[in-house]
Amino acid sequence: MNRLIPHCVPTELWRGAPDSRLASRIHADSHEGCSIALIGFADDLGVQLNNGRPGAAGGPDAIRNSLLRYGVAEPAGWVYPAIFDAGNIIPAPGKTEQSLHETHARVTEATRELLSLGMFPIGLGGGHDLTYPFVRAVIEHHTRSPRPVRRGVYFDAHLDVRETAGSGMPFRRLIETCSINELFIIGANGLANSDTHTQWFCANGGKFAESSVTIFSEFSPLSDLFVSLDLDVFDASSAPGVSAMNPCGLPPRALQEQLTLAGACPHVACFDIMELCPVFDHEYRTARVAAHMLLSFLKGYAQREHRSQRP
Repeated sequence: MNRLIPHCVPTELWRGAPDSRLASRIHADSHEGCSIALIGFADDLGVQLNNGRPGAAGGPDAIRNSLLRYGVAEPAGWVYPAIFDAGNIIPAPGKTEQSLHETHARVTEATRELLSLGMFPIGLGGGHDLTYPFVRAVIEHHTRSPRPVRRGVYFDAHLDVRETAGSGMPFRRLIETCSINELFIIGANGLANSDTHTQWFCANGGKFAESSVTIFSEFSPLSDLFVSLDLDVFDASSAPGVSAMNPCGLPPRALQEQLTLAGACPHVACFDIMELCPVFDHEYRTARVAAHMLLSFLKGYAQREHRSQRP
């Protein structure tokens, strides 16, 4: 197990990474000097409980493998933040709802530890239900902050406000149990969300948005926010390797700038990329898109660090 982070198995994938790639700059042995922490949610039990396509447990390592081949180590005009990789969460044994809850508890505990070490957490998944325990840890960490986390932005074809346990429930749980009172969804597919779920979403602080640009530039004076990217928001032509393919989704270019703005926004408290299902990922297209979105967010975060270092 990782000496620092509970319930995590360190990754060996970065060893021997090409010097020309960002992957060569990612640290797995020590968090010292790092401002970003990656953590893999290598579990898809929630997807299976909701009758989705299994395979998202392989998502975190698929994103890592894509970073071995994509993303230059020294981009022009800016510098990547220092990154620590905590490895992958060890899921609880079993295939029951109780197993899911135990895995969620492990995600919260591990994320809480990363936050206590002063790093900004980025989750790689994995079933989208794991956003719930991930963000839960961030909310708990910021509870006594002058700006607690009370809002969220998620890019998703689905509202994910089901009552039943599984990958379709994270945002309902965040509203019901974690004091989230405002949610913005971008990319929702009207043919994939029921009227019941839509009405519940709208009645509980949910809003449909075309873009997140104004959300990240017009800050609330009262609260910070989380950001979550479900890869099924993208069109199946760009992202076939997801738990539930989207036949009429967004093109990757539509979100690149928005994620850079999210990374640069000082009020974004965490970020995750979820639902990569590599067993269905033809020619690694979805993994490459996920890597590009992660790099776009990191580019924005580099701007955040640059501003904080100015005299």
